[in-house]
Amino acid sequence: MNRLSIHYLQHVHYEGLGCIEEWILANGHQLTSTKFYADGDLPELESFDWLIIMGGPMGVNDGQQYPWIEAEKAFIRNAIDKGKKVLGICLGAQLIAHVLGAKVYPNKVREIGWFSIRNLHNENFLFGGFPEYLTVFHWHGDTFELPEKAMHIFSNTACANQGFLFHHKVLALQFHFEVTEKALRLMVANGSHELVPGDHIQPAEVLLAYPERVKENNESMFLLLNKFAAL
Repeated sequence: MNRLSIHYLQHVHYEGLGCIEEWILANGHQLTSTKFYADGDLPELESFDWLIIMGGPMGVNDGQQYPWIEAEKAFIRNAIDKGKKVLGICLGAQLIAHVLGAKVYPNKVREIGWFSIRNLHNENFLFGGFPEYLTVFHWHGDTFELPEKAMHIFSNTACANQGFLFHHKVLALQFHFEVTEKALRLMVANGSHELVPGDHIQPAEVLLAYPERVKENNESMFLLLNKFAAL
């Protein structure tokens, strides 16, 4: 595998790269970051090969509360136009959909917990090796329409659009393959006010009860990153 320069965008202190950082370091890739909660300095596009955009509790249209969002959107759009590989997770996926012209809006239900999704393209190189159904970790209230010419890759009954691939270089995932046990505890500690009773919201003790699922999700993340790098 060629050594890559990878830059990531982080929106809140408790939603970092998770297990993605382990994959980056294990493969000897160079890692840099923009942490909008601390500073909003964005690099030159020529300085990196991949862009990774993480999650957060804000929405794509919250620019009045978070002034850096508009600059972030332009940066993501420019990275896509320059042919960078781009991976977005949760809010990151919504930002990608938004800059590609798709609508982002509140989902019919909030989805927080361990729920199944369906892999719609297990014949595809990128998603082959994954089963038809996977149990993954979710924490989102918004969803997105599919951008024009995007491949719809994951879905479930609570949220139809759980992921898409655009031009074989831009991958958007609504859920969290990357979550580690430490990251999960941080998300629960900082988002406990969202854990209200609901058909698609599990209580904190359930969210934290499945270390084996964390491991399975991380293994899926590693497999997907390896395949994405090979495209």
